[in-house]
Amino acid sequence: MDLINLSDGNNSVRLHLLGRHRPGILPEHDLMDAEIIVDSDFISGRFLVHFFLSDLKPWSLALHSLENGQNAEWLDMGNGPTIRIECAGSDDDDSIVFIEDTSGSGTTAIIPIALDPGWVQAQREHLNEAVKTWPMEVVKTSPGSYEWKS
Repeated sequence: MDLINLSDGNNSVRLHLLGRHRPGILPEHDLMDAEIIVDSDFISGRFLVHFFLSDLKPWSLALHSLENGQNAEWLDMGNGPTIRIECAGSDDDDSIVFIEDTSGSGTTAIIPIALDPGWVQAQREHLNEAVKTWPMEVVKTSPGSYEWKS
């Protein structure tokens, strides 16, 4: 399932959820494996990423910013890729999606995408489906200590 799916038919950026990294093992049960998939006429590529289900809250906040026409960034944890979305300045402009891996490969992909109206709501639906499919099941009780949510 996709958490992010931005496409205009020519260019696309997806964050495809692969599942829990180590299901049943604390604290990594809520760590997700995913792939960022970029596809355009010019470049295509995949990049494996990991994030905790608690990182979906900042994605929800980023969607709120995007809904209000503000640029947003997500997954900026300092040790992996960052997804940054710059909103189109007008109806004639494309939105720009940046995938930046400055701490690892040093690579940045810049993908212009002509997004349809309502694209943010579609991303919210992806988010809601992901939260239903993979609910947070681990609670941090103190630094370095975890238990199953009751």
